[in-house]
Order: sequence, then structure tokens, then C-alpha cells
Amino acid sequence: MEKKLNKRKGSQSLEFTNPPVILSTACVVGKKEGEGPLGAYFDQIEEDPMFGGKTWEDAESKMMFRTANLALKKAKLESKNIRYLVGGDLLGQLIATSFGVESLEIPLIGVYGACSTMGESLAVASVLVDGGYADRAMAITSSHFAGAEKQFRFPLAYGNQRPLAATWTVTGSGAVILGDETNTVLYSGHKVHVRAVTFGKIVDYGVKDSMNMGACMAPAASSVIAAHLRDFNLIPAYYDKIVTGDLGSVGKDILIDLMRQEGYDISKNHMDCGIEIYDPEVQDTHSGGSGCGCSAATLCGYLMNHLKEGKWKRILFVPTGALLSPVSFNEGQSVPGIAHAVVLEAV
Repeated sequence: MEKKLNKRKGSQSLEFTNPPVILSTACVVGKKEGEGPLGAYFDQIEEDPMFGGKTWEDAESKMMFRTANLALKKAKLESKNIRYLVGGDLLGQLIATSFGVESLEIPLIGVYGACSTMGESLAVASVLVDGGYADRAMAITSSHFAGAEKQFRFPLAYGNQRPLAATWTVTGSGAVILGDETNTVLYSGHKVHVRAVTFGKIVDYGVKDSMNMGACMAPAASSVIAAHLRDFNLIPAYYDKIVTGDLGSVGKDILIDLMRQEGYDISKNHMDCGIEIYDPEVQDTHSGGSGCGCSAATLCGYLMNHLKEGKWKRILFVPTGALLSPVSFNEGQSVPGIAHAVVLEAV
């Protein structure tokens, strides 16, 4: 009997023996995101917040459909060439995803990790490709400012005042197509692999303020980053950047303090997508950006650009999520956090 390769590392991680190759990425964002510091890195910037749809939810579905098709076009593939699609969003029952990708007729694995969904979907898709269960898989997610406000906070017409710790949900979607080594790498520049993943645990510090997502999610980010470094016996400087999803300025400070308690200093190479995507001086986003689309669009635009051009050799991508719902919040529950870490390496 053929001996099985042990891909497990430490207590929470997997190291791929056939690291999936990123064949293409695509990102579509809204007007506000396009006006931010990363605007030049996004594939498409849509001026119409409705994306031609009738409702905010319909708008998000149309944005996701556009992103998926753009990723296919850039990879010179059709939907029938994708074995599995792994994706999700913030809306109840993943309705942005289900209505958005329905017409593609790709077998769907719906996942929910709140704003960590890009990390979760990318990790699951990578496991499928590395294990030989798929020759190609797509990871995708999205969020929409107005849809998220409607579901989790207040109707836009209410005009409530937002506290300084609050973040602004990104209107954006990102898609990644992964393939095995036999697939042709279609973009120019360095080849980017998914080398390893560390799946995170639910971490709950008892924070109940749903307007302070950074404080809710930072403990989960610290937990998974520390677990990853222990599992692979690494120091933070091994990575050019350790990139969290949407902690914002408040959560960033908490994360750095928690990591120091774990015995690691990530202050020199830490980056947060929520801080990078908006200009706080002119865009009035308070603590920064958030939402599934925050890390997804930043990954598929800015981060991938730096990897492909060789500016960075290796990053640890750590999208972060706050696991609340309108029901749990109204019942007085705390807001647990979750985060997953994905190693992206340019060859």
C-alpha cells in the first residue's frame, strides 16, 4: 500500500505537497473604494452602487457575478472548466453568493466566516486542489456597504452617528482561481503558490460592542498567527508582510499588544487591509474598512500585484471575521471572532 504523505503541521496547520498555483484573480469595487489609496489596483470600479440591480442584495449578487466572470476571462477559462466554487458573503443564507453564481452552474461549497470568508474559501479551495480532488477551483466572496448596514446596523435613511471605533463595510468582491502545477500560469510575473494554511479557532473575549469589530476580532487574529508561527517554528520576520483582513486602527493596536504577550513582535511587518483601503483623512471611515470584500479586493488587487512583481516574496494572509447575527446581538450575546491564515509565496 502506498504510504500517505503527512501534510499536517503542528496542531492547526496544513503544508501542501502540491501547492496550488494562482491562475488568475479579479476584483470589482464601488466608487468609494475606487477613490481610496488602492484604487489603481482594482480591476473595475463601479460608479452605480446598485450595479444595475433593484435592491442592495441584488447589487451584491451582480457584483459577485461580474467578478467571477472577470476571473474566468483573465484565466481564459469557462465556468465548465472550474471543478468547484468555494464562496460566501455576509448576508443571511449566503444569498449574495447563491443568486450571484447560480447561472455559472459550478458545484458550490458555500462557506461562512463573516469577514474572514476569503481566507476560509481560499484555504478550502487549496485543500481540494492540493489533494487532487479538483484540477481547478475558484474562491470568491463579497460585501456591500448598504446591504451590510441594512442587515446588521441601521437603515441608511436613519442617518445614525457612527462611533470612532466603527469601520466602513467595503463594497467589493474578489475571486481567485487556483490550479495544480499542470495548469498553465497565464499572468505575467512571478508564479504565486498557496504554500500552507492554518485554520483558526473561535475566540471570544466577551466584547459585545458590534460597532467595534476590531476589538472583537483581534484576539482571533492573534490566536491563529501565534498558532501558525508555532506550528512551523517561524519568527514573524520570515514573512515580508503579515496581513490581517479588517481590524482597523483600533484592532491593529490590540493585535500587536496580544502578539507581544504571545512572545512575538509583528509591529514591523504587519499590515491591515481595512487600514490600507481607505484614506481616513478624507474619506471619513473612522477606524477603517471591513466586510468580506475588504480583504478579498485588497488581496486580488494590491497584494497580488506586489507578489507577482517580486516586491514581496512571501506573505501571511489572515482575514478576520466577527461571528454575530442580528439575532445574537439582540439577545445580548457577545461577538466571537474567527481568523484563518494562508501562506502565499511568489516563486
